[in-house]
Amino acid sequence: MYFRRVILGCAAIALSIPAIAQDANIDGRVGKLEKEMRAVQRQVFPNGAGKFIEPDIQSPTTTSTTTSSTTATVDLTARVDALEAQLAALTGQVELQGNNMRGLEGRLKAIETQLEARTASPVETIVPTATPTAASAPATPKSKSGVVATKSASVAKPNPARVAAVAAIERPISGDVFEDGYNYGFRLWEAKFYPESQAILEEIVAKFPKHKRASYARNLLGRAWLDDKKPATAVKVFYENYKADPRGDRAPDSLLFLGSALTDLGKAAEACEAFGELTKSYPDAANGRLAERLTSSKTRAKCK
Repeated sequence: MYFRRVILGCAAIALSIPAIAQDANIDGRVGKLEKEMRAVQRQVFPNGAGKFIEPDIQSPTTTSTTTSSTTATVDLTARVDALEAQLAALTGQVELQGNNMRGLEGRLKAIETQLEARTASPVETIVPTATPTAASAPATPKSKSGVVATKSASVAKPNPARVAAVAAIERPISGDVFEDGYNYGFRLWEAKFYPESQAILEEIVAKFPKHKRASYARNLLGRAWLDDKKPATAVKVFYENYKADPRGDRAPDSLLFLGSALTDLGKAAEACEAFGELTKSYPDAANGRLAERLTSSKTRAKCK
């Protein structure tokens, strides 16, 4: 009798091992899928709410003392199926977002090429030559190609009043080179000394391209160019800031101002694409702190 009970007990344990192993295997799959889901969501919403989207099918929350291992396995399988479906949907969204940005990047490069061609000026000016007389001034030197190189008649002198006004703006000295430069550039921009602000911010960005607040500096640099009525340069700065650090604190702002700069250039379709990318990639910012400005910017660009 004793041996019979031992044998039956061993058989029961042996029968339960496959179910336990199966549960453990499914648990591992669930954990792996949840990690992958979070990774994909971080790409789709890099600056979003930061919340994990739960699967549509949830495992039951009610507890029962009579729940069998078979029921638990069915529940876990349902979770796995739901996670796999969501992961596939999010992966497709990432691919679509990447395709949209590649298309926008191509159009921005084409715009940049057009603007460069439109604003290009010759390095040298061809000037009719005349035979110099003995009493004439020394001849203007020629280049090897025979083209006469000319210099501007006068070099613009700095306005003393502007120099004094810029000097009156206090430059921070805290010992933090980046923050001092950024804050000084901000003060210059706030006072509408845009060229001076651009020079300071460009220096800071060049020195600290990987700084945790570089996104702020690049975005402010773009605004300094935009407010200085140089939208073509602003487009390049804003797009580079978004592309270089899509997780940066000012990446959504750069998309917003990128659209504004494109609108100034008469590129309303591309501007609306930038606004759309802002709404999709940064819903919290688009519906929160940037909502009012985004609405007015879309109205100005006549976005549908």
